[in-house]
Formats: sequence, C-alpha cells, structure tokens
Amino acid sequence: MPTRHDIRNVAIVAHVDHGKTTIVDAMLKQAGAFAAHQQLDDRMMDSNDLEREKGITILAKNTAVKYHPKDGGAPITINIIDTPGHADFGGEVERGLSMVDAVVLLVDASEGPLPQTRFVLRKALQQRKPVILCINKTDRPDSRIDEVVNETYDLFLDLDADEDQIEFPIVYACGRDGIASLTKPEDGTVPQDSENLEPFFSTILEHVPAPVYDEEAPLQAHVTNLDADNFLGRIALLRVEQGELRKGQTVAWIKRDGSVSNVRITELMMTEALTRKPAEVAGPGDICAVAGIPDIMIGETLADPENPIALPLITVDQPAISMTIGTNTSPLVGRGGTGKGAEAKSAVKDRKVTARQVKDRLDRELIGNVSLRVLDTERPDAWEVQGRGELALAILVEQMRREGFELTIGKPQVVTKEVDGKIHEPVERLTVDVPEEHMGAVTQLMGVRKGRMDNMSNHGSGWVRMEFVVPSRGLIGFRTEFLTNTRGTGIAHSIHEGHEPWFGQLQTRNNGSLVADRAGAVTAFAMTNLQERGVLFTDPGTEVYEGMIVGENSRSDDMDVNITKEKKLTNMRSSSADSFEAIVPPRKLSLEQSLEFCRDDECVEVTPEAVRIRKVVLDQKERSRSASRAKNS
Repeated sequence: MPTRHDIRNVAIVAHVDHGKTTIVDAMLKQAGAFAAHQQLDDRMMDSNDLEREKGITILAKNTAVKYHPKDGGAPITINIIDTPGHADFGGEVERGLSMVDAVVLLVDASEGPLPQTRFVLRKALQQRKPVILCINKTDRPDSRIDEVVNETYDLFLDLDADEDQIEFPIVYACGRDGIASLTKPEDGTVPQDSENLEPFFSTILEHVPAPVYDEEAPLQAHVTNLDADNFLGRIALLRVEQGELRKGQTVAWIKRDGSVSNVRITELMMTEALTRKPAEVAGPGDICAVAGIPDIMIGETLADPENPIALPLITVDQPAISMTIGTNTSPLVGRGGTGKGAEAKSAVKDRKVTARQVKDRLDRELIGNVSLRVLDTERPDAWEVQGRGELALAILVEQMRREGFELTIGKPQVVTKEVDGKIHEPVERLTVDVPEEHMGAVTQLMGVRKGRMDNMSNHGSGWVRMEFVVPSRGLIGFRTEFLTNTRGTGIAHSIHEGHEPWFGQLQTRNNGSLVADRAGAVTAFAMTNLQERGVLFTDPGTEVYEGMIVGENSRSDDMDVNITKEKKLTNMRSSSADSFEAIVPPRKLSLEQSLEFCRDDECVEVTPEAVRIRKVVLDQKERSRSASRAKNS
C-alpha cells in the first residue's frame, strides 16, 4: 500500500511533571519553528492561564515541526500531540492517541514509572501503538537510570505487552537543556556525546510508522478535538485517514446518531509550530482544522458524499466522581466580595447567577469534554456533573468562576454501579513516596480510609514507596491531611483501578465546623474569643451570614458561634481593657481544599471574589429539627 514518507504523527505521554511540555518546547526551538526576534515563554504549549498557574497540562494540544534531515533529504513534518499527565484528564489522552501512529513514553530518571505512566501506556498498548521510551531529567542528582529502565520493562510485562511491543528503543534526554542521546549517561549527568535533540528526532523518524493509505478508498476524516474562533466559529480538529480534504469541498457529515448530511468546508488550516495557517488540501495522515460546520461534535466523521463510511466513535472510561453544580442560593448572591461601594456594584454588573446561564455553560463544556456527563436532578436550578476525578471537576468550577458565574457546589460523591445485585464503587491505585519517618503516619491514615497495601519498596535513599488500593471515597479530602501528616514532604499519585464491592462506612473528617449563627461583619474581638475553639477561616471585616462555616471546631460536633460580636464600650476602663491577644492568622482554603473539607450536609459557595463553605440548610432551628428527626427515626 502507498505510504506518506513526508509525515509522522506521534503523541508524547507521561506522568505529571515528567517534562513533556518542556521537551516539546525544545523540539520546536531546535526545528527552527520561531524567528530570531520572537519573544518565547517557558512551557509555550501550556497556553491556558490555569495550566500556567498549576504547572500541569489540562488540554491535549497539537503542534507541528518541520524537521530537515542531516543527509539533505526533503523536510519531514512531525505532528506532535502534547497530552495531559494527570489521571483526571484521561479523556484528553485517549483522544490524543486516536490521532497518532506511535507514542513517546517519557519517564523521569529518578521517580520512574508512576500510576499515570501505567494508565497512558495501557491505552497505547491496547491500541497497538509502537512505543519509544525516553528517560528524561538524567541530570537530576538522585537519578537512577538503570533501575528506572528495569521498572519500565516490568511495567510492560505487567501490562501483557507482546514481544514486538517490548522491544522498544530507548533515548536518554535532558529536556530542559534540549539534549538527547542514545548512549546511557552516568547518573546525575547530562548526555555528553550530543549537543541537541538530533538523536531524538532520528529515533522518531526511524520508529514511528509513516501513514499508510489506500489510493482507491473514499474520503474518511475523524473529528478528535474542537476549538472556537471569533471569526470562523466552531473549528473541528481532525485526522484524515483516507482520501483528500480540500477547501470549499462538499463532504458528508456522519453524526453520532448515524444520520448523514452534506456540508461545505469553508476554511481548511494546517498547524505550523503554534499557529494555524490556511491550506488548500490535506491528505492521508494529515492533522488539520476545518471550519463551516457549526454543530459538529467529537468522534464524528467527514466522508465522501457518494460513499459515506463512518469511522468508530471515540470511547472513554466512565466517570468515577460526581458533584452537584447549581446556582448560588446564599444571602450574598450577586453582591461581589463585600457587597458595598461603587467598585463592587460595577464588578457584579455582568455577574451570571441564573439557572439558564449555568445550564448553557455546562452544555458548552460537554461539546469539547468527552469524559464529562451532566444529569438533571430533582431541583430545576442544580445539575449532577460527573467526571474522572476531583481535580477535573474543580478545574471546570474554577473556569466558570473566572467567567463571572456564581455557583453552589455540593460535596464530591462517587459514581457507583450495580453488579450481580450488589453495589460496587470505584477504587484507585495510590502510589505514595514518603521519607521513612512518616511511613507509620501514612499507613495509619490509609487504614482509616480502608486502603489495602499492595506493595512497598525502599530505594535505600531514605524514602519509601508504597502502593495502596483504596476506595475513591477515601481519597476525597485525603491530600490536605496527607501533606499535614508528612510535613509537606510526601508525594501521592492515584489512578482509577476499576470497581470493587462497597467498602462500608468511612470516617474521613474527625472535626466539626464552627457555624455563624447570624449575619454581620466579623470582628477582631469575637475572633480573639473564638480562636481557642478551633481554626478560623475568615479575616476581620469579612461579611458572613447565618449558616456560613467560619472555622473548624476542635471537637467532632458542629458549634454555632457569634463571630460578629462587638466589645461593649463603658465609661469605666481598666488599664488592661484594650489589650488584645494577637489574632492567629486565619487558614485560607482554596477551592479544592474547600471541596475536600465539606461534609455531607455542607456545600461550597463559589463567586469570582470568594470561596465560602456553608451548610446546605442555613437556618439553625431547621437544622436542629432535621437532626432530631434523623436521630429519632
């Protein structure tokens, strides 16, 4: 069959923070993708504000470099898909793999294969993709290259790779310095026999299969991603499997439900470095972008109008975590940070607080996010949103918050399913790296959360690696407690491991809440008296309302407190009357920490200015009546 030797399609997959985006940046620079006068940022592929802030890749993105072989041959286009490394964004990884012919598996020379490495490698092997192993960060002082290579071989065997798949080439690299070699360097050093990524490029050309096609086959192009443009509208990113796609061409659009309609391609673009440039034709194996189809969805097919043949739909793993997202129902809705002053009024002018606006935004998210589900609830102003993990859902809420939405977010729950008449819940494989002295604290923490230790290894460097199988419920609120118990030194990563029978009751948070019993502004006098009762979350002057949680109680039950109490002024004063004890600085909770802190009867109020935790039922008397009814029944 004919082969296109002028193109290669490859995805770079790895665990979080193993250097995917950094090595793609180096490839772009060394392939001459930028002019000398261009101002270049670090991690150019992480274009999203949230990606830069959190230091992780959230969306799969594609780029293309023109590689000029050293033997003077014709330039070759290498299409590179940079995929997320976090398990919660697995849907992006699966989509990225559907566009390519091989994968580069990036593994940190010190940390070795971690849970997400297992996840992305399993997906690649299932799809029969050839693998190139790249050992990155060889210059780390604690690198252990030989052991990491052996651990990777063990991982291939563990995932039932066949002989062809396990005979992979190995490249050793320092992505930060843009250097790669086929010869193993000493631990903790940069490869010495190379000055650039030339060995990496040549390995890709040699081991990534060139696209093969049938000259007689009709047009088939698979939609793998969506984008938007202010002038062109919705843009579909697709890979052409067979035939040719031309600007102005009329094609058959095969939808998810199997219906077929004819549409015209108004614009055709190809990616060069980080920009899209107009093109006239895209052939087999090309990754291109088309405009002119306003309602096209991921997984659909563009085909020949005379002989429309659909490609298989893209499938992703089922969601494991759900949370309720609804309109803001607190007394401070639509009032900004304090609700006072001209600045606050102008800031809240464009606030999105209605159920219709929230539903429209969730529907828009479904278009490009294949791993998300939105289900109706009993309430008309709230919806159940299901995703792969806590972080993925928290990122969605953070994006909506920055767009001006005010929301009420319920406590994250697990998505269960029934197997043979019994309830099964999702479980995770958790890998923990901790110093030896914290091993007992972590084991105790996992015991409370019904974690089962599967494996433990000591690398001899003072650190221990432990693997647990733990219910997903047990990991909700785990990270904050874990970091506290390990003094901030522990590293934990988890990956979905399937479903197991219900583990029973879990007690994750031992302490109750301090709940405001009236509306008003927080006073320093009240905080001074209350800080002995627990840890406070609010600053003096913050506006609170009845039912809002202002701190964590030192005991297990909730306590209603008056945090707005003012000091009574009298004519008689003693010498020590105005001496205040120092106010302990309040603990500031991020959105993720607030979601972890929630109990079943609590929820999180999210506005562009503030994140507040509150009771679902604000009225103190109504909460007491509900509690006594539950106790009696």
